[in-house]
Amino acid sequence: MSAPALIDVLPAHRFDEERLGAYLAGRVPGLERGGIAIRQFQGGQSNPTFRLDTGAGSFVLRKKPPGPLLPSAHQVEREYRVIAALHGSGVPVPRPILLCEDADVIGTAFYVMEFVDGRVFERPDLPDLDPAERGAIYDAMNETLAALHQVDWKAAGLEGFGKPENYLARQVDRWARQYRASIVGEADPVMEELIAWLGANMPAESRTTIAHGDFRLGNLLFAQGAPRVAAVLDWELSTLGDPLGDLAYCCLPYHLPAGLPGVKGLVGANLTALGIPSEEEFVAAYCRRTGRAGIAGWTFYLTFALFRLAAIVQGVYARAVQGNASSANALEVGKRATLLARTAHGLAMG
Repeated sequence: MSAPALIDVLPAHRFDEERLGAYLAGRVPGLERGGIAIRQFQGGQSNPTFRLDTGAGSFVLRKKPPGPLLPSAHQVEREYRVIAALHGSGVPVPRPILLCEDADVIGTAFYVMEFVDGRVFERPDLPDLDPAERGAIYDAMNETLAALHQVDWKAAGLEGFGKPENYLARQVDRWARQYRASIVGEADPVMEELIAWLGANMPAESRTTIAHGDFRLGNLLFAQGAPRVAAVLDWELSTLGDPLGDLAYCCLPYHLPAGLPGVKGLVGANLTALGIPSEEEFVAAYCRRTGRAGIAGWTFYLTFALFRLAAIVQGVYARAVQGNASSANALEVGKRATLLARTAHGLAMG
């Protein structure tokens, strides 16, 4: 448990701070009072994120990374749109401030939102909490995911935010292409087998909702002193689609090893002693909240979630090789693509 870690701005992500200040001064009331102190949030692997401490208060800036980018990746404009649509709904998000699509200001498009104070839990075993607190945190995460999937996306102004049809087929195709575009050295034959298996075992999709795309414990900001989600963060991968993709992704720790450095898993942990619900209990609670009788094709969704994460991690590794990844440990993170791919393969073929 910790507040989000802050570091000096990484050399690869520095930008013209005076130009940013001049741009914001006429657009954020009160910003003219004093300068801007800028630090970078550490831990994210995609869009660099910064805390701005100003005379008008504290804000958060998210921007695209520098350098060549994969097609359709790092779309901060889409992040801003979905946050603005959800602000004021039953889904907690930071208040949006402004979107700047002019790359001449700091080198890439960026947006600014309010800073929300809170706690981040990176490890799924929640080592700093007691069993009752752990159970309450997991229940709050479950409740927030269910609330997101019950938002009327048309009424929220998100018609056209994504294609409601054939989400799974399009996602498999997208991440297959992203993986292949991120290969450094030899391709992993296991990933190619997974691509073929997913294409041959696709279930019928049941519903279309707002899909966060990266819904996990580490992307939730919890209120200080209460098991309540204060803000859902990192909307870069959000779209319209099958909500079970989000649920499966949220459940991935149940299929990854505990105690392995850099891997956020629960396999081998005593969930009962920890006070953490089992995967079956977590899924059942989500079904109750969303009015589902059950889930068909759960193995497919888990395999898909692992495959997609392996493709994302491969992209992190490729950016690290290029020298523009947003986290200092990206090279180590990239090596975990193999573990994810083989875990997915074991589920699919098991």
